[in-house]
Amino acid sequence: MSAIIECVPNFSEGHDISVIEAIASSISSCSCKVLHTDMGYDTHRTVITFAGEASDVCTGAFEAVKRAASLIDMRIHTGAHPRQGATDVLPLVPVSGITMAECASLARKLAERIYTELGIPCYCYGEAALTPERRRLEVCREGEYEALAAKISDPARRPDFCGDSFTIQAARSGATTVGARDFLIAVNFNLDTDDVAAAKSIALDVRAKGRVQKDSDGNLMLDSSGKPVFIPGLLPGCKAIGWYIPEYGFAQVSMNITDISLTPLHKAYETVSTQAARRGLHVTGTEIIGLVPKRVLVDAGRHFGARGSERELMELAVEKMGLSTLRPYNLEERVIEYLL
Repeated sequence: MSAIIECVPNFSEGHDISVIEAIASSISSCSCKVLHTDMGYDTHRTVITFAGEASDVCTGAFEAVKRAASLIDMRIHTGAHPRQGATDVLPLVPVSGITMAECASLARKLAERIYTELGIPCYCYGEAALTPERRRLEVCREGEYEALAAKISDPARRPDFCGDSFTIQAARSGATTVGARDFLIAVNFNLDTDDVAAAKSIALDVRAKGRVQKDSDGNLMLDSSGKPVFIPGLLPGCKAIGWYIPEYGFAQVSMNITDISLTPLHKAYETVSTQAARRGLHVTGTEIIGLVPKRVLVDAGRHFGARGSERELMELAVEKMGLSTLRPYNLEERVIEYLL
């Protein structure tokens, strides 16, 4: 059986289509199939999804990082989404004929090659992490690009593949976080408000990490080691932030569902909707970034009470969660199985 993997790199460019087309071309030239491209103007970020034979995907990923480093200058980059590199995050996802452990090994080798041949510092995260705490992307990206120089000078925070100085290459390209993970759903829930504080508050309610606990006087509560005590959130396996998107004119709760077995998409939608309603707000639609496995929408359709074919269930899920609110949601273009 062929070893097929998916790669979902995030690039710190959401304005210039010619840059994204050049990066996508470098991927396609390595016998990989580009499945989907999702550009975000206000986040100044683009997600490209591609797949193919494992060796081809690793080569395509390397060429994409190389091209992005030549076209994107992190010294002048700003955007709503957390970021620390031109190619910010580079996950490998097993599809068929390959294990997660094998993907993790490929990710580590890819990170080492990116640093050795291109001079771009690399962290390893997810199943490819070299230390337990770096399994979490937010730990690797702490402080974003602006903190990278200080992190490189600190042996405890330095990228896994990196020298001890903030080179011109590192200044221009930032750092890339390479990893292996299961399918992840990147999703934004649209709110009928421009109040970013409300969106951030909802995000704190629902994200797995939750929010910092305070005493009756509003002071942060600390544990015996002096670290903040958190009240766990409502959705396990989820990360979330709130932001305002000028392009749309409203705030969103932006979420990564990292474990769809713990929190299916429809559960996330209904939980965010409930927390919004507590504040007198409504979720007016859902924006999925990138692709989803078919089972995500089929399960959602069943949850909403439908019987029928897989296609009918998916169409109901699109309707109930408002996936076509911002732009048409074409199943043939957004469901992984239809594109492989």
